[in-house]
Amino acid sequence: MTPSKLGLDGIRALTDETGMLQHAKFSIVDRTKGYTTDDNARALIAALRFYQILQDQDALSLANTYLTFLFHMQTPDGGFHNLLGFDRSFKDDGGSEDCIGRALWATGFTVGSEAPGDMKNAAKEIFDKGLPSVYGFTSPRAMAFTILGLHCYHEAFPDDDNVKENIASLAKRLTDQFKVESVGEWRWFESYLTYSNPRLPQALFAAHESTGDQKSFRVAKSSLDFLIETQMLDGVFVPVGTRGWCTRDGVRAIYDQQPIEASCMVEASLAAIDSTGEEGYRDAALKAFGWYHGRNTLGVELYNGETGTCYDGITPEGPNRNQGAESTLSYYLAYLKLKEMNLV
Repeated sequence: MTPSKLGLDGIRALTDETGMLQHAKFSIVDRTKGYTTDDNARALIAALRFYQILQDQDALSLANTYLTFLFHMQTPDGGFHNLLGFDRSFKDDGGSEDCIGRALWATGFTVGSEAPGDMKNAAKEIFDKGLPSVYGFTSPRAMAFTILGLHCYHEAFPDDDNVKENIASLAKRLTDQFKVESVGEWRWFESYLTYSNPRLPQALFAAHESTGDQKSFRVAKSSLDFLIETQMLDGVFVPVGTRGWCTRDGVRAIYDQQPIEASCMVEASLAAIDSTGEEGYRDAALKAFGWYHGRNTLGVELYNGETGTCYDGITPEGPNRNQGAESTLSYYLAYLKLKEMNLV
């Protein structure tokens, strides 16, 4: 059942003074797995969104913790470590493109948010230092995350033409890739569907809003419609499974289903309403959110109302009852975006 009011319990359960921890055994934090930039970037967006909607000072305090974490994880060349042990030692030489893109989205979101001035100034420095890293990106999702961050940054600095140029450049790379990979009914940027798929059309809707580029708009709509057609089976949202994903030749895995895909579909569909004015996307958003609350292939509840956390997905045998950061944050991000639009 959808909670009438979402508190901070689920986020707090996974957070200590350093940041948000990555994994949990059931709802108990697994400190041996440490922390990631990926999760703390998501957590920063969720906490600030919570603060902006509910004006909760505790959420702002949590956001400060996550921003501090990102500041610590940034490398001298502007990139980011992704893995930090519970002993606070770095566990990698540098993070992936997706990790950098998520950090840029989170800091760009902070710059354009209602956070206090010092937080916004710190986020701007992190973002400005990290942005040159994107020029060598090949990951379409990393490009999408960066566009989303640039879009938020642009809202704070609408007269900065360099921001629009960067958005336009990354959007063109995505639309060019879409043109190369799309064949017939396969309207996508790659020859397969994997994780966080709806972030790509969501980013292109954002690019259209910032630049007015019509090609970004057309590709965003076409690719999101394709995702909805592919992942809505008999009126039920069925995320592409991780046991094989979905390939252009027709092979499609049903399991394991991940919470992050439902969350991304919620946000992309709501972005489509803003950009197209078509209320039909509301149905896609609500069905994707319903996946968390039993409207899925197994009829199982993914949200743990006792702890405020979210199960890590659906396997053929039932829910994965571990409740880690990615899953819990996915639920928060989806719920809060719906709350922002008065849909929950």
